[in-house]
Amino acid sequence: MIDDAHPLHAGIRLRPVRLSDAASRAEALTRSRAYMRPWEPVRPESFYTEEGQRERLAGLLAEREAGRVMPWVLSDAEDRVVGGFNLNAIVLGSFHSAVLGYWVDVEHAGRGLATAAVRRICELARDELLLHRIEAGTVLHNTASQRVLARCGFEEFGVAPRYMHIDGEWRDHRLFQRILHDGPATGIV
Repeated sequence: MIDDAHPLHAGIRLRPVRLSDAASRAEALTRSRAYMRPWEPVRPESFYTEEGQRERLAGLLAEREAGRVMPWVLSDAEDRVVGGFNLNAIVLGSFHSAVLGYWVDVEHAGRGLATAAVRRICELARDELLLHRIEAGTVLHNTASQRVLARCGFEEFGVAPRYMHIDGEWRDHRLFQRILHDGPATGIV
């Protein structure tokens, strides 16, 4: 189920984000700031504070209530945040698609956690949200994320010039998608 925690491996689980994750999330983002810089937008200093993350999480939870976002975190055995995963821009109707975004704490990178979490999110998107498709984009040189997406069944379908403002510049992105099913779309009005 969407609201359940899902064990991945080595004491790490994927679970829905909570407002109480603000302090732990701020710590993980601060610790990983230099590591993630080439893949992230330039953020204000407040983004890396507990209050900044509380505001960010409140926004994500409001968007979740509206059905536009599904936010999760990776948490360790002590329930500290070690990563974040979102299905953003959820659109139903005849589109039934979302955009995937994610990050993993520098201290947990390279252990297969992103791959395990993306696989689980694809299952939840297909089986619980009934989505047809998930899209993801990476900066051209983010080969680690590209490998995660390929391992999870995503296929590259194009390059978008100056797609997102990342690390202070408009950056080209490789675009990937995974078709989750070809059954009928539900709830089309």
